[in-house]
Amino acid sequence: MPGTPTTIRRRLHRVFAVAVGGLLAATATAAPARADVGDLTEFPVTTPASGPAGITAGPDRALWFTESEANRIGRITTGGVVTDFPVPTPSSFPFEITEGPDGALWFTQGAADRIGRITTDGAVSEVSLPVPGTFPLGIALGPDRALWFTENGTNKIGRLGRDGTVTEYPVPTPDSFLYRIAAGPGGLWFTELLAGKIGRIDLRGNITEFPLPAGTDFPTDIAAGPGGMWFTADDEIGRITPRGDVDVYPLANAFSGADSITRGPDGAMWFTEQSGRYGRITATGRITEYEVPGGADKVPFGIATGPDRNIWFTELFGNAVGRVRALPGRGRVVVVPPAGARTPQEPVRGRQAPPRTPGQALHPVLMQRLHRR
Repeated sequence: MPGTPTTIRRRLHRVFAVAVGGLLAATATAAPARADVGDLTEFPVTTPASGPAGITAGPDRALWFTESEANRIGRITTGGVVTDFPVPTPSSFPFEITEGPDGALWFTQGAADRIGRITTDGAVSEVSLPVPGTFPLGIALGPDRALWFTENGTNKIGRLGRDGTVTEYPVPTPDSFLYRIAAGPGGLWFTELLAGKIGRIDLRGNITEFPLPAGTDFPTDIAAGPGGMWFTADDEIGRITPRGDVDVYPLANAFSGADSITRGPDGAMWFTEQSGRYGRITATGRITEYEVPGGADKVPFGIATGPDRNIWFTELFGNAVGRVRALPGRGRVVVVPPAGARTPQEPVRGRQAPPRTPGQALHPVLMQRLHRR
């Protein structure tokens, strides 16, 4: 555990209180696209103050994202045209979204204890989970073509079969704050935010947990990539092999708030930093970070690779979706020099370090949930 629950709550509250001050006044503007790796264009979301969170590529060659504050599901074309669709259950907190086995998009509704489904035509339906207080957050399509999701409220991993059957599997570590989930070697891999662990569940429901090295706290997102599963953890990017060996690569800033991660079309892993950047890490651990203009007020959040072979991410408070060039083009390379004296190119294996305060502000709804624990 990276600290007692009370200490963790205080740390997260302190970071969130500092960050949230200027966020509500933030606005997004479209920036002209250039032609080099890392270049950014931002597209405002149609609905004001919508809280764009999770994002994924859809089967219709568009990107689909959740609007957690507006209770809507958004769609953006690769040309930047945004439309969105209301979710039937009020205040359901749509959070993460993934393409399902049926050509539709499936998303979690934490506050409603439901899993939602939206077709590419915008028709929304919902599946109620059998146990109240489930609070589903992360969701992913498994190799068995079922949907697997984290149950933050019951500390279980859920499985929604194609026949509509829901099966739940308890996670051994109590009160672990299960967060996001992704398919990978041996089944599904998930993050345990408060436990400081990475978990794996096989298709029979057997769970294995891997503690992270001391000083590597608050794992948030996870995705398959070269050499294993890559994850974000406060101000570090980590990689865990199928055997459970962990390499950790520090970011340049001590309070980066690394959040979401995805494999890019270039074979590298791309990630967001809630402190206002997005970045790229190669299989050998070489990191490049890029500034989002006014990014600390916009809070880069979810991230996905698009059908156009670019990187797309949501801006939780900027109320926008960003598009980043992932492959080389014309023009000059613009690299943000690292701030501080840290060297992110070298991995740290099993290092010992004192506990750190997290450099991230959780989504406000999750902050409230953490305070109630």
